[in-house]
Amino acid sequence: MSDRNMDLHKCPMPVQDADARNKNFEEVALGYTYDMAVNEAKRCLNCKKKPCVSACPVNIDIPAFIECIASEKPENAYDILSEQTSLAAVCGRVCPQESQCEGKCVRGIKGEPVGIGRLERFAADYHAEHNKNPQKKPKYNGHKAAIIGAGPSGLTAAGDLAKKGYQVTVYEALHLPGGVLVYGIPEFRLPKAIVQREIENLKEIGVEIVTNMVIGKILTIDELFEMGNEAIFIGSGAGLPRFMNIPGESLKGVYSANEFLTRINLMKAYQEDSKTPIQKAKRVAVVGGGNVAMDAARCAKRLGAEEVFIVYRRSMNELPARKEEVEHAEEEGIVFKTLHNPTEIHGDENGNVSGMTCVRMELGEPDAGGRRRPIVIENSEFRIDLDCVIMAIGTSPNPLIRTTTPGLEANQHGCLIVKEETGETSRKNVYAGGDAVTGAATVILAMGAGKTAADAIDKALS
Repeated sequence: MSDRNMDLHKCPMPVQDADARNKNFEEVALGYTYDMAVNEAKRCLNCKKKPCVSACPVNIDIPAFIECIASEKPENAYDILSEQTSLAAVCGRVCPQESQCEGKCVRGIKGEPVGIGRLERFAADYHAEHNKNPQKKPKYNGHKAAIIGAGPSGLTAAGDLAKKGYQVTVYEALHLPGGVLVYGIPEFRLPKAIVQREIENLKEIGVEIVTNMVIGKILTIDELFEMGNEAIFIGSGAGLPRFMNIPGESLKGVYSANEFLTRINLMKAYQEDSKTPIQKAKRVAVVGGGNVAMDAARCAKRLGAEEVFIVYRRSMNELPARKEEVEHAEEEGIVFKTLHNPTEIHGDENGNVSGMTCVRMELGEPDAGGRRRPIVIENSEFRIDLDCVIMAIGTSPNPLIRTTTPGLEANQHGCLIVKEETGETSRKNVYAGGDAVTGAATVILAMGAGKTAADAIDKALS
């Protein structure tokens, strides 16, 4: 294409004004217009070696779909996306593109990379708006598989197997499918109507979803095999919250980020008529520095908190959260107290949170993971007055499935052990992926694991 756009900067994403959006739960990023998308797509050089594809966990042909947008063929772009992902509208909104595909983009060497995630979102949204034809259900191939968990890894495995003609049933413990997409990620980052739309697309190609089904309690994996399933994929996530084990964590007003976000996102606690209560605090501290911490802090602000602090033991440079989420949080008035670590949570005479003691930290030599180790500065304690503390320091897999399935091996953290190239566990024809294997990680990595397992299941059974 001759009319490349050689602008060094991405086309800016239209967003809600910060002072307006921090008081509502409507989507922050408003999406590209048609002209914006075409203009941004023309920044892609359509590299022959496609370095961006090598960094995509689901191997989307990124230059090909972008070229379709640049050529004003957005439906063709969606067709290319659909070959590798069943959740394009989700990926375009929540994937950490800056550390994956965009991190490898050649345009990023002397400027900003192409806005790959923004263009993926545009293609998926354009398709949803303009194409109303239901998808065709593939011809049944005679094989049956069960998926445990309707989160990103489970839905991806289900979609890939259904496209190959498998009879697929997804068993979800909660009352709504979607996993972390519906209970974890807030409405202002990922509207639930988008998730529901993607799930309806899966149902059109034959995926059956059974909710309120706790595998390991209502049915076991052995019973799923007895029901005629030839392979089982475990994508049950990592929903068991971690705490710091410091004094005061049992006080009223201390939440795990899991509980806090589930009450808001799944149970709609922010709505006036909600039957699920949530504390409307005035001064909130969120402990942690990942995307979940950003989500919890920004939700607390939207619930009416006057001051919200991110308390993180390393510096801003080490924050694991997406750069865009950190920037949005700062714009919305979230205060970052980096190089701080809590040592105790204080309560009043009624058992409610009244404050938190922290110590100041400094960074020492790199640890085994390569990040500089935080070291306590002696005699640096100070107190923050608070009425709510949210712990966002990670999660681990629920042990229910592991402890009710003989022969299913896990590591010391409770994560299932799988063969990297196939996702198969220590039990034959039982596969696993996503947070149940890695611990809390990204949506796109979970989707990649679902794809890997679906391919392995298909090779094993066919």
